[in-house]
Amino acid sequence: MRLGESDPFRDPYGGDFAETAEINVTPFVDIMLVLLIVFMIAAPLATVAVQVELPPASAEPAPAPARAVYVSIQQTGQVFVMEEQVSFATLIERIDARTGGVKTDPIYLRADANVPYRSVMRAINALQDGGYLKLSLVGEDIIEDSE
Repeated sequence: MRLGESDPFRDPYGGDFAETAEINVTPFVDIMLVLLIVFMIAAPLATVAVQVELPPASAEPAPAPARAVYVSIQQTGQVFVMEEQVSFATLIERIDARTGGVKTDPIYLRADANVPYRSVMRAINALQDGGYLKLSLVGEDIIEDSE
């Protein structure tokens, strides 16, 4: 070291500063905990107000099992199990007849695009109340132009 240069590790009051390889992580942990709390509170609030226009399904259609049971709801509100028209009151009875009472068989729900959401939820609730928990929603297949 040359004359007149100061040692960066020397205390101006005469003591020596020892080199240390430790980092104080307490402030970092405090900030991370505050951010975690902020995001835990803000995330649910942000998702409620988002308006979503859902597109038709573009996934590859899954093959239907041999004993597939379809529940269809037309725009007029008529409900069908396969091709048989039923009411919401007799929906589970007719599905039980089709599945032989096997509640683990999947039920495929098809609804017209203009059916009120209330009608779809009424069908889903009826199926769940009847013990059919394996429910699949059937969407329109998209045919993409190759032009």
